Amino acid sequence: MALGVSLSVAALALAAPASAAPKKDPPGQLIDVQVLAFNDFHGHVQPGDAGTVDGQDAGSAPYLAAKLNELRTGHKYSVTAAAGDLIGGSPFFSGLFHDEPAVESLNAMGLDVSSVGNHEFDEGVTELLRMQNGGCHPVDGCYFEDEPFAGADFQWLSANVVDEAGATPLPEYWIKKFQNVKVGFIGMTLEATDTLVAASGVRGYEFLDEVETANALVPELQAQGVEAIVVLLHEGGIPNPITVDGCANVSGPIVAINAGLDPAVDALVTGHTHMPYNCTLPDPDGVDRMVTSAYSYGRVVSEVNLVLDKRTKDVRRDLSSATNHAVLHNELTPDAAQTAIVEKWEPLAAEIGDVPVGEITGDILRGGTPSGADRGVESSAGNFAADVQQWSMSAAGSDLAFMNPGGLRSDLLYGQSSAGEAPGVVTFGEAQTFQPFNNILSTFPMTGSQIVSVLEEQCQPAGSSRPILHLGVSDALTYDLATTVETIGGVATCTSVSVTNVLFEGAPIDPGATYMVTANNFLADGGDSFTTFAEVDPADRITGVSDLEALVNYLGTYSPVTPPGTDRVNEL
Repeated sequence: MALGVSLSVAALALAAPASAAPKKDPPGQLIDVQVLAFNDFHGHVQPGDAGTVDGQDAGSAPYLAAKLNELRTGHKYSVTAAAGDLIGGSPFFSGLFHDEPAVESLNAMGLDVSSVGNHEFDEGVTELLRMQNGGCHPVDGCYFEDEPFAGADFQWLSANVVDEAGATPLPEYWIKKFQNVKVGFIGMTLEATDTLVAASGVRGYEFLDEVETANALVPELQAQGVEAIVVLLHEGGIPNPITVDGCANVSGPIVAINAGLDPAVDALVTGHTHMPYNCTLPDPDGVDRMVTSAYSYGRVVSEVNLVLDKRTKDVRRDLSSATNHAVLHNELTPDAAQTAIVEKWEPLAAEIGDVPVGEITGDILRGGTPSGADRGVESSAGNFAADVQQWSMSAAGSDLAFMNPGGLRSDLLYGQSSAGEAPGVVTFGEAQTFQPFNNILSTFPMTGSQIVSVLEEQCQPAGSSRPILHLGVSDALTYDLATTVETIGGVATCTSVSVTNVLFEGAPIDPGATYMVTANNFLADGGDSFTTFAEVDPADRITGVSDLEALVNYLGTYSPVTPPGTDRVNEL
């Protein structure tokens, strides 16, 4: 019987007609659209301050613009898009001028559209709208009397940022038409933005769930004839190992977000984690969808080549592709327009930035390798900033201070810098790049038990971009710390924390006693999910100077300063 069945199947196979060859698309039926994307530019306008890719100098505006121009060559249709944090957390050269140089630079490199990131809100919604629409700074005025700030030529998008009436401060999406096909770009920041920026600047605004927001906009776009949809999202993932154009073992919030986004979304351009990746992840229907991120500081460009079908008005994912390109200095000639922008601002920057403010005897570094890559470990830079702030507020009775790792944006290096000062000299520009946010310090009472609670909150809530945020602590405080990090749903998650042997000036901290604690306004408002700080009545805060002013004053008083090291926390 088995033999008979086999023969019957064979006979049927022989009798079946040959499969028809796949039909070719008629000439002119497909449209090629190039989307060039980057993220986390953070005002890196000057060459030489953006870091490296695989050990080679990379990034910054003059080279990023040159790479964009190179990649656009030969493409009839090209859009340049970004996934947020274009401004904020910027080096001195742009940050001192409220990132007006960065916006001028982005205009000149032909950026069309970008989502907002959390750092777009560093100076609040009102200042972000000035960045978009132009006008001179309300305090500092116009930096060039005959040239008021013009604002952004590109469009920022803020689909999941709403006020109490449900209105967004900036558009939810942007539509571009190519022949008879419309492509819609939805722009959002991460839902946790209000925990990452000073509360005063976003008061009255809510940051909504990324998946729910985008999915609700899909039918609205489709009602306008838009079937090709790209999401620009300031949230991301972490590959392991990290390669410019790879996607090995990618984890992080973007995995779950992609899994929840409507299948009508054809591609995601992402950011926030400062990691490069080029992924194809399945949408809820199991169809591969492109998910890209382009490192940070203009060191990588993602090239997403969309193939649009005039018949369906949609993306042909089977024909579309993406590639990440490193922006290497040795392969490019700096863009002339960007060089002109740098030269325009250089005299103003040098007048202030090259002034020496103190000296150090060695490198003061952030955590991880490369430095700054890991905010989950104790760092010399974090402890140094905490020492500075405790000293600055000593007249207010400060006993100890905390510093959030994300508030430190560079290292203080002993070696001679491009400004030409002697080794060990710290200039104002270097100090401002190290601590660029101009947060205001305050000192307030907390119990010993609240201090322990703050230390436990270094274990971040599930779903956070980073499982642990290691606070810098001033030298009077030491403790033992044990944490457990597990991967849950593709996201590294802190699942347990133990804080023991907490000593203040060598003696066990008293849970019921009151201590005077110093922190910047970001932490004091409960930023980075350190919610115990927010339990303190703001009326109890004694306000001091900005963190930058405190740093400059400290360097001027105690130079040369020796790096404090990393011996305040015993990590078990």
